[in-house]
Amino acid sequence: MLSFKEIKYDLPSGIVVFLVAIPLCLGIAMASGAPLFSGIIAGIVGGLVVTLISGSQLGVSGPAAGLAVIVLTAINDLGSYPVFLSAVVLAGALQLILGFLKAGSIGYYFPSSVIKGMLAGIGVIIILKQIPHALGYDADYEGDLNFVQPDGENTFSELVNALNYVSPAAVIISVLSLIILIFWDKVLSKRGKIFSIIQGPLVVVLLGVGLNLLFQNYFPGIYLRDNQLVELPVADSIGGFFQQFTFPDFSRLLSYEVLVIAATLAIVASLETLLSLEATDKLDPYKRISPASRELTAQGVGNMVSGLIGGLPITQVIVRSSTNIQSGGRTKLAAFIHGLMILGCVMFVPYLLNLIPLASLAAVLFMVGYKLAQPALFMSMYRNGWSQFLPFIVTIIGIVFTDLLTGIGIGMVVAIFFLLKNNYHVSYYISEEKSPQGPKKYRMVLAEEVTFLNKGNIMTALRRMPDDVELEIDLSRSAVVDFDVMELIENFKDTARRKNIQLRVIESTPRNPGKPLVVPLAESPARVEE
Repeated sequence: MLSFKEIKYDLPSGIVVFLVAIPLCLGIAMASGAPLFSGIIAGIVGGLVVTLISGSQLGVSGPAAGLAVIVLTAINDLGSYPVFLSAVVLAGALQLILGFLKAGSIGYYFPSSVIKGMLAGIGVIIILKQIPHALGYDADYEGDLNFVQPDGENTFSELVNALNYVSPAAVIISVLSLIILIFWDKVLSKRGKIFSIIQGPLVVVLLGVGLNLLFQNYFPGIYLRDNQLVELPVADSIGGFFQQFTFPDFSRLLSYEVLVIAATLAIVASLETLLSLEATDKLDPYKRISPASRELTAQGVGNMVSGLIGGLPITQVIVRSSTNIQSGGRTKLAAFIHGLMILGCVMFVPYLLNLIPLASLAAVLFMVGYKLAQPALFMSMYRNGWSQFLPFIVTIIGIVFTDLLTGIGIGMVVAIFFLLKNNYHVSYYISEEKSPQGPKKYRMVLAEEVTFLNKGNIMTALRRMPDDVELEIDLSRSAVVDFDVMELIENFKDTARRKNIQLRVIESTPRNPGKPLVVPLAESPARVEE
């Protein structure tokens, strides 16, 4: 349910998210090879339908750049956009099933270091990708997060290329906008409540529109052209507006190609949603925890609706979600307002939105990127040690030089390495009990959970055990001991006999059927006690 208690914060935040979302929706539709209006439909459905069902208070849903390549390839392979829409509907149904099966818990298995690396990586890539727009060079579409761009350039070559197309008007607008945003954030927002309610991004968007109109009337040589402004499709009438909707063609719904595309969309969209959900909860100043499986259900319904009326596939998206948080949004009313405003403005005043310079929005996104990748975050992660810092920094590098999911995958590999490394070292501890008479006594106590991953470490410790000693292996505190480890201990009895080690294995209470057992070592000097 929507709450209006925080409307004084949610309304201005929703407006800012709306302003940022419009060019992102259009840019992602363009990169996907789909009708421009399909991105707008996805933004409306994400804001209105998904928000009402979702349990996330600050998440914002809409078309995602991470799906653009998949969508482009799918449309080309199927040869028909309406047939592709049937795959989107089917993908939504699959997400709905995943939600009912409580598959959202998968999102909880991503380490904090990787999630923070994802946020910082997105912050870095936002800044890098917005520099050309701030300079007035808009060849790459808004919302692109991939290293390799559709125009044949990459993130860094685009920066060099943009220097050949610098627009004085765009530079003036972006620099003034950035100065105002920094001053608003650091000074004015602390001076009075009015500056917290009226958001700086709204001011700089109005400033950008005003400056460009001024340039157009008094300095016609430098004013921004149409491709440097928001380019929203404009319908001649309400009837023309509804004619922009496309309906799916279900004639090939059960074909192999459509099924594969639907499954791919469902898996990738669900993964991006769960990652964004986890990241949004980390950014939430109130530290609320969103129900992940409910989010999959909401996304499933959203994709079914979007596909039925001609929209692109939807995910929860971190750029818009983080913009919502940084703009002061407190409840999901802000995301709903953003969807409502997209719908209203596209229907009634699209020409007003087409006055907004992309350079103004670049300045807004600069601030979003900086707050996601602040230097203090890098220092904090470094102080946490290499096991936290290395997955964090590798995730950032991976995202910047590949794409979002690949970067996260690389970060996960590094995080798992440290997990295995730590698991390898904490499988047991050994204490030595010295006695004035008789052989030395050693006691090896195994951890609560010992898996096959610990086999090598335990094997090394047993091999280093000196001759002519007493060794007690204590499993009484272990809830789970993998069969491989139990077999290792069982096989050690031969080594114990050769090295004259008096071995005793202490087990816990009798185990459940199917649990590995240590066969009693009847032959002296090794024995087992329970």
